[in-house]
Amino acid sequence: MMVSQITRGIKISVLTNFEGTYFKNHKIHFAFSYQVSIENHSKDSVQLTSRHWEIYDSLNDKEVVDGEGVIGKKPVLKPGETHTYSSGCLLSSPFGAMHGHFNMINFTSAKNFKVIVPTFKLSAPFALN
Repeated sequence: MMVSQITRGIKISVLTNFEGTYFKNHKIHFAFSYQVSIENHSKDSVQLTSRHWEIYDSLNDKEVVDGEGVIGKKPVLKPGETHTYSSGCLLSSPFGAMHGHFNMINFTSAKNFKVIVPTFKLSAPFALN
């Protein structure tokens, strides 16, 4: 399932996938991947500088992750350009969700702004009934 949201001309789309279960430290973990597409529909060039994620796991407390760029990159997007990357997370339950934002800079105004990443659900298909 894909979710999308546009903030200030920047469209974020997220596609998620359940990758399977495995045991680690005598506990079962549920692995999810997600693909994020960042499309610049604005008239200005922008750069992604950092990210903020809030990860919800039905069995655990919320986890907050802040970091530079996305998977080691700080992509610059000219008008009309798209940057897509894939990442993943491990949950201790078959249900969870993530949302957050990307911090970006607009090269025309030199202003920083936030682009919302809409909430995307993480759910193992066998757990849905």
